[in-house]
Parts: sequence; C-alpha cells; structure tokens
Amino acid sequence: MKERISLLVTVLLVFVSCQKKQEPLTISPEDYHKSVDKVIEVMIHDIFSPPVASRIFAYPNIAAYEIIAKKDDGYKSLAGQIHELGEIPNPKTDENINYEMAALVAHMDLSRKLIFSEDRVKTFRDSLYTLWADKNEPVFNASKEYGLEVADFIAAWMDKDNYKQTRTMPKFTVNTEDPSRWQPTPPAYMSGLEPHWSEIRPFAIDSSEQFKPIPPPEFSMEEDSPFYKELMEVYEVRKSMVGKGDKSEEIAIAQFWDCNPYVSVTRGHLMFATKKITPGAHWIGITKIASRKDNADFARTVYAYTKTSIAIADAFISCWDEKYRSNLIRPETLINEYIDDSWEPVLQTPPFPEYTSGHSVVSGAASTALTDIFGDNFSFDDDTEVPYGLPVRSFTSFKQAADEAAISRMYGGIHYRAAIEVGVKQGRDLGEYIVNKLDMTTRG
Repeated sequence: MKERISLLVTVLLVFVSCQKKQEPLTISPEDYHKSVDKVIEVMIHDIFSPPVASRIFAYPNIAAYEIIAKKDDGYKSLAGQIHELGEIPNPKTDENINYEMAALVAHMDLSRKLIFSEDRVKTFRDSLYTLWADKNEPVFNASKEYGLEVADFIAAWMDKDNYKQTRTMPKFTVNTEDPSRWQPTPPAYMSGLEPHWSEIRPFAIDSSEQFKPIPPPEFSMEEDSPFYKELMEVYEVRKSMVGKGDKSEEIAIAQFWDCNPYVSVTRGHLMFATKKITPGAHWIGITKIASRKDNADFARTVYAYTKTSIAIADAFISCWDEKYRSNLIRPETLINEYIDDSWEPVLQTPPFPEYTSGHSVVSGAASTALTDIFGDNFSFDDDTEVPYGLPVRSFTSFKQAADEAAISRMYGGIHYRAAIEVGVKQGRDLGEYIVNKLDMTTRG
C-alpha cells in the first residue's frame, strides 16, 4: 500500500512539474529594450570607441531581425541586401519555437561575443534563462537552440568583415611637418583612433568612399581666407559663452550631445576618466524612445533598431574614411598655438582628425532611418542623457534633433562649420541611400 501511495505521489509531482513548465511565454518589446540597455551599460564600462560601438550594435540586431523575418511575413530578410550575408538556417522544426525568444537569445549571445565583460551579459542572460525554463522548458530549449544556431551563423559572417585584421594594422603616424595635419590634443594627447576603420566591410553602402564629401576649406592662416574665418568663428563662439555659465543654451546643447565615451580628467597628479555613451548609443536610445511612443510590437521594435544600427555603422565607416584622408587639424590646436594659449573648448576634443564631424554624419544617417520608420513630424522627449546628470530635451522631429546634434560640435569648440554642415549632409545622403536600398518590410 505504501509503495502505491509513494508511486502515486511521484506521478502527481511529475504531473504538476510538467504542468508548471507549460506556461505560455511572451517576449515583449521591453524585454528587447532591456537587452539593448544591458549591452550599452557594458559598452560604457568597457569603454568602446564610437566606431567599434557601432559594430557592436549592428550585428546582434541583424541576428534578431533575421529570425523575426523568418517567421513574420511582414518583414523581409536582409540576405542578399547587405554585403555577403546569406540566408540564416531554417529551424529543424517549428514545434515549440518562440521566435521572439529565439531572437532575444541571438541578440544576447552575439552581444556577449562582441564585448569584453562577458560575465555582465551572462548574468543578465542566465536570469532570463532560469525564468523561461521554469515556465516552459520545452519551448525554452527549442527557442534557445535556434537562437544560438543563428547567432553562430551571424558570427561566422561577422568574422569576415576585416575587423580582426585592423587590430594588428599600424598605428596612425602624426605628420609634424605639415601645419594643416591633425595633432594629438590635450589633456591625454591620445593617438589617432581607428585609422583603418574605412577598411571594415560596410553593411549597405557600396564602399567607404561612396559618400565621399567635398574637401574642407583649404588650410590657410591668412585672415581673409575661408579657413581662418571658420577657425575664428569657433574661437568667438566660445568666447561669447563666457559669463553665461550654466545658463548658456549653447553649453547645454554641447553637453547634451557630447557623447564622448572617454573624457580624461586631470586633478593634480591624478588622471582618470569619466565614462559616457557614444553618439551611436545616443541614437539607439532615441530609437527606444520612438519605439515606445509608437507602441511598436516586438517585430517592429527589432526592425527599428536594426535599420537604425545599420545606418549608424555605415555612417562611421564613411566618416572615418574622410577623417583620415583629409587629416585636418582641430580648432583647439590652432587657437592655442596662434591665437590664445589659454582658450579651452567646452567639450574635450576627441582623438582623431577633424573633418567631417562624426556626430554630424551619424546623426544625419540615424535621423533619416528613424524618419523613414516613424515619420517626419515625430515629436519626442529625449531622456537619453538623464543618467549622466543632464536634463531632458524635446524635439519636434528626428531631423531637428540631428541638426542640434550637429551644431553642438561648434558650441563644444571641437569642429569648424564646414565639418558640421558637410557632415550632416553626408550622413543624410548615406541614410537616404540605405532606406531606399534596403527592402525590409511590407508594412507601413
């Protein structure tokens, strides 16, 4: 009798356990936002440069998107539309696969492979794995298996983009004889960042030179020359802010769009860094804001992140191609040497040549992609910089936000006007090309 009771109890426990693990599993847009936020958090910790950060955004989003496009007829695969990407594997069976979960698994796994502090992503991932397995183990296992298979497929494609080869290429050589050429800037006097980034395989553009901008104004320290006038404009704009303090709208704009991931701070004999998001991360943050306001479902959210991250990544490749071709000196260097040795920009000058403005190019491209997705007059409150002690700024459109991001470089004292105006056009032209080339959705 006791044996029968014991057997009955065991059967009941197994039955209850199985029932418990058959709960429906719903993966929401917020789950995807949290995964993206976790990657940004780790990228800030690991201090990735803006170009490298753009690569870290693009590949995991593409992996997630390709899984969604496999299941959702409203979205079309990027296979054959972006360079050298083939069709992802089909699942062995559709049984038990939650495609949203598989997409999130692929996003987390590829993100983990692209950052340094893997344990931070693993901890986040494992907490979700435990939750999902507890609710519905068969669905979790099938979805996880497919997500990881796709992540491996995308990783193999990613490994052929020439990134690893650029890690061993020579450092940038500073030309000290030509006064027009870029020189390292204070306080850290770092070497030129990512001088070979134009050699990374682009995603949608034909080549790094496809959107080659017009050359910058010819270098000249003659007072009537266009270049000298642009230099003096940077000097005078900064001087006009003196006395306004924190009440200056120009300073507020410069600080809001600073997006320098590594700002060196010197106090006495001590030097340390403050960490922030990159320009690409700021626009990824705006993508999250727009997706939430739009009440975008999971598929549309992934679509928005993917199209925007491709535009951002190609914008960096295009911009860096020009930066190291023109190799133009920064305003701070010339002003300190020829005009005022005590002059300091509002923002710390980043460690790479001046022309064109990276934030301007990236903002032009990202805003064009977002306008294509959400529309022309999409107003939003940008709280991306709140974690860094900066207030919310409101915009009536993505274009307005991009224009403000671009002019912020003048207010910050780190770019001449030509780099800003030509840069934002370069980005918009590139962004327009991408949204016209990529046929990603059958929906409005």
